[in-house]
Amino acid sequence: QVQLVESGGGLVQAGGSLKLSCEASRTILSVNKMGWYRQAPGKHREMVATITNSGATAYADSVMGRVAIFQDSAKNTVHLEILSLKPEDTAIYYCSYCADYECYGGIYWGQGTQVAVSS
Repeated sequence: QVQLVESGGGLVQAGGSLKLSCEASRTILSVNKMGWYRQAPGKHREMVATITNSGATAYADSVMGRVAIFQDSAKNTVHLEILSLKPEDTAIYYCSYCADYECYGGIYWGQGTQVAVSS
């Protein structure tokens, strides 16, 4: 069982930046994929960015160029930096962990952290 704890959410003005962090409760497997998803009110959860243990990243088109995901393997932590925040970035952001690249074994989720962007 892997527990994920997110931090770094809050209220930010449009145009500002934010850094979210997610720490896994134990040493994660050498092959894994971690990521960030978000869910806005009344909408489905969507992928924001993912990163594998080898450093391969993927980003949603809606955040391309404004978001960077990076990891600190020694600390079992993954970070998400969001620049030029827009009101439409307002959502609960969830950290995710998969024990394989395709998440065939299921997805572990954190409890979520709220990001609110004011115009």
